[in-house]
Amino acid sequence: MKKLVVLITIFSVIQGYSQGRRGQNGIAQPSREVREKEIEKRQRDMEERKEEYIKTFISTLEADAFQKEIIKQSISSFYDTKLEILKTEYEHRLDRKDALTKLEQTHFKDLENLISEDDMVKIQELVKGNFDEKEVKKKKKKKKKKKN
Repeated sequence: MKKLVVLITIFSVIQGYSQGRRGQNGIAQPSREVREKEIEKRQRDMEERKEEYIKTFISTLEADAFQKEIIKQSISSFYDTKLEILKTEYEHRLDRKDALTKLEQTHFKDLENLISEDDMVKIQELVKGNFDEKEVKKKKKKKKKKKN
C-alpha cells in the first residue's frame, strides 16, 4: 500500500512539472514575459488606432497643413491626458467626471484663436464623441470611385 501511495505521489509531482505552471482553476498560466509582450502589443495597437482615428478626423478639417499639425498634436495630448485621468483612482466617480469635464472645456482653448469656428465646432464634436469615423471613410471611398 505504501508503494502505491509513493508511486501516485511521484506520478502527480512529475505530471505537475511537465504541464508547467497552473493557476488556481487548473488552467496553465502564461509566463510573465508573455503577458508583458501581450500588453506591449496591445498598447502599440491602441496607439496605431489612435493615430489612424486622429488622421481621419484631421482630414475633415479646413485648416492648412501647419494648423492641422498643431491640432493633431493637441488632440493626441488630449487623449493621453484623458487616459491618465481614467487610470487615476479617485475617491468618488464624480471627481473623475469633473476632471474629464474640465479637460474637455479647457484643453483646446489655445486653438480658438488659431483655427476657424467651423473647425473648432468639429473638435468639440470629437471631444463629445459625435465624430463618425465610418461615415468619413465612406465619403472618401465614394470620392475615389467618382474620380475613377
